[in-house]
Amino acid sequence: MAFDDGRTAGSAGNIILEGRERLSISGVTDVLSFDEGEVVAETTMGLLVTAGEDLHVERLSLDVGELVLTGRISALEYVGDRKQKGGLWSKLF
Repeated sequence: MAFDDGRTAGSAGNIILEGRERLSISGVTDVLSFDEGEVVAETTMGLLVTAGEDLHVERLSLDVGELVLTGRISALEYVGDRKQKGGLWSKLF
C-alpha cells in the first residue's frame, strides 16, 4: 500500500525519546551526516536534525528504516518540506 505523499505502508515516521538519553526513530531512509554533536537523517516525514552531546549511533538499519541514538539529546527539528525540490543545502536553508 502507498500513501499519497510517496510513503509506503509500514514506514511510519515515529520518534520515541527516552529520558533525553535514547532516541528511536522509524521511517529513516538515509543518514546524511553524524558526529557527536549532530545527526542529520532523511526520513519519510522529511529531514530530521538531532542535536546534542556525545551522540552515538547505537543501531542503524536502513532495510527496516530504524535509527537508534544515545547521548544527551537537546533538540529535534524537521527541516524543510519533504516535497521540496533541490539538494541538501536547499533543505537546510
